[in-house]
Amino acid sequence: MVGLMSGTSHDAVDAAACELRLDDGTLVLTPLGHLSVPYPPALRSELVATLPPAPTTLEAVCRLDTGIGQAFADVAVRAVAELCGGRADLVVSHGQTVFHWVQDAAVRGTLQIGEAAWIAEATGLPVASGLRTRDVAAGGQGAPLVGLFDALWLAGRPGSAVALNLGGIANVTVRTPGGGALAFDTGPACALLDAATRHVTGGRLAFDADGALAARGRVLPELLARLLDEPYYARAAPKSTGKELFHLDYLLDHLGPTPPSAEDLLATLVALTARTVADAIRDGATEVVASGGGTRNPVLMAALREELPGVAVRTSDELGVPSQAKEALAFAVLGWHTWHGLPGVLPGATGARRASVLGSVTPGAGGGFPPGASSGVRRPGRLEVARGG
Repeated sequence: MVGLMSGTSHDAVDAAACELRLDDGTLVLTPLGHLSVPYPPALRSELVATLPPAPTTLEAVCRLDTGIGQAFADVAVRAVAELCGGRADLVVSHGQTVFHWVQDAAVRGTLQIGEAAWIAEATGLPVASGLRTRDVAAGGQGAPLVGLFDALWLAGRPGSAVALNLGGIANVTVRTPGGGALAFDTGPACALLDAATRHVTGGRLAFDADGALAARGRVLPELLARLLDEPYYARAAPKSTGKELFHLDYLLDHLGPTPPSAEDLLATLVALTARTVADAIRDGATEVVASGGGTRNPVLMAALREELPGVAVRTSDELGVPSQAKEALAFAVLGWHTWHGLPGVLPGATGARRASVLGSVTPGAGGGFPPGASSGVRRPGRLEVARGG
């Protein structure tokens, strides 16, 4: 099985392959490897030019839907050949989020593009896609959707383990009594850091590698206080957000009449991410298992540990799940649930009225449809990660 993912950093398509088998109520996941393929520069430029708050046209959206679908298809072909020995049963595609419509604290819609038919045609395999929309239709936030994976995976951990993803947006999964989970976005992770880096370097740098700029700066208390006044942080979970809110113009509006130095700005934004993540989970958390691109920023990870004294902060790599592949693996697990007619969210995790079977399936070259509930497979109670390739 192959999971495909491109997150809110919209810089590459990540693919992760795995074997999944159900063993007496435990879903055993064996990673087979992962790869990350940057978007073609022209396609990425076209994508960036259409994202909020920029205006766009239906022609541009159509062109992107095709171009991104073809880019995902190319990566899927590579993943099947290079990671799966040329054979796979299902491709699960998250697509590329281009708009997440939040109004009055409720999600009214969400749009992921990258037409699945291109993937099915290129690979000959069935493709599960459009997983977020069904949760939104059921009254849920539609994001983050990794809550099921996290809850099953961390079910055996001692204490109160929290899963954290540091992508463009930071999200967490917190286990609740009775085996449930609450999954929500805490705020920006790398979104404002990356936007600020591009701005202060005139586009020379796309991100602050190793936190080098932030490490030379100091946190500006007044700027941090202004940024922390954002109403989103005070909203009750479950909640979700995106670059529709946290973008460069938003940041520039908060800087005040005297712009800070590049180093101080980056240091303050690191503090913002660390503080808002910690505020969301500090009550009762005994362990944080982090993944995503932000884990490669040692300044951010150090700030997070400083905000959470006494809490073990480690990366998912330490538990057998490659940090850069975690979300793609999570979507592979969600697609497995869809294929077997099982809900892809836990009750209450996203605020939906019901836990729904997520997405739709585009048949492969041989036709055929998923077995659904008739497969007789029951929802697993936990996820075990085996050592693989």
